Amino acid sequence: MATPIDILLEEHRLIERATKVLLVVGAKMERGESVPPDAFEQIFDFLDSFADRRHHGKEERCLFPALATHGVQRDRGPVGIMLQEHCSGRALIAHMKRAALQYEQSAANAGRRFAEHARDYTALLTEHIDKEDNVLFRIAQSLLDEPAMLTLQAEFDRMEPDRAAAFERYKSELGEMELAWIKAA
Repeated sequence: MATPIDILLEEHRLIERATKVLLVVGAKMERGESVPPDAFEQIFDFLDSFADRRHHGKEERCLFPALATHGVQRDRGPVGIMLQEHCSGRALIAHMKRAALQYEQSAANAGRRFAEHARDYTALLTEHIDKEDNVLFRIAQSLLDEPAMLTLQAEFDRMEPDRAAAFERYKSELGEMELAWIKAA
């Protein structure tokens, strides 16, 4: 059976795939190629709903408090850094949304701005995921015993009763985006 940490790691793999789509879309925009509005809707739905609300939500509302009960400080150290990076990621998504709206309105340099924010977001998440996979999650695995992991799993289940089905839906939608943008590139 997958542990809560396994679930978060699996979600990281999807998020990494999504950033590749984001970079391809940004590169097309930067070159002046046409990107339809539904592409933005798909990408932002994934980033907002899956990466932020679901994935970061489980970390912020479940994992980080569990670590705090085992002495890991929330406002500094690894957890503090992760929280700061979650905020930075949200700000970059907001910048990309503004640039996408401007792009749809044919504003000058909107494609370039979107691409820059997409690269910044991808760089942030690449480093962020590496830190979580190789530092924070290892700390969690060493500190959280089996009862603590079972409690964490129960919190994940309460927060996301549809987690398995939602994961499969987002995985499928991401596969469609990859076919449309990466395989077509």
